Amino acid sequence: MHNFDLIWHKQVPLKVSIFAWRLLRDHLPTKSNLRAWGVIGTEACQCVSGCGEMEDARHLFLLCSCFGSLLPLVRSWIGFDGVDHDDISAHFIQFANSTSGLKSRRSFLQLIWLLTVWVLWNERNARLFQRKECSLVQLLDKVKYHSL
Repeated sequence: MHNFDLIWHKQVPLKVSIFAWRLLRDHLPTKSNLRAWGVIGTEACQCVSGCGEMEDARHLFLLCSCFGSLLPLVRSWIGFDGVDHDDISAHFIQFANSTSGLKSRRSFLQLIWLLTVWVLWNERNARLFQRKECSLVQLLDKVKYHSL
C-alpha cells in the first residue's frame, strides 16, 4: 500500500488528510519552504520551538528536540515499539504497516499518526502566530482526546 493511500481515513477529517497529503509531498508552508518560495529570508527560518535549527518538515515532525519528542510519547502510550525513520514518508509507512496485516490495528495506527502530526502542526502554528505554548503532555492529551 502506498503512503498516499494511507492518509485517507474515514475517522479523520478531510482537512487532516489534505494536510497529511501536503506533508508527505513536502508542500507545507514550513519556514524552509517559505524561504525556497521567496516569501521569507534565511534569518527567519529557525524552528519556532527555540531549538535553533532550521524548520523544515523533517526537522519539525521527526528530529526537533521539542516537537519530535511527541511521536515517541505517543508510541509509548499505545505500547508500540518501532524503529524511527528520519524520512517522513518512510516513518508513516513503518508506523501504519507495523501490524502484520491486522486491518483494524493498521487503521488505528494510521489514525494515531495522522492525529499526531496534525496536533504538532497546530502547536507550531499556535506558537508562531498566537504566542501560545502547550507542553508535550498537553499535546499527548490532545492526541488521546481526538483519537476517541
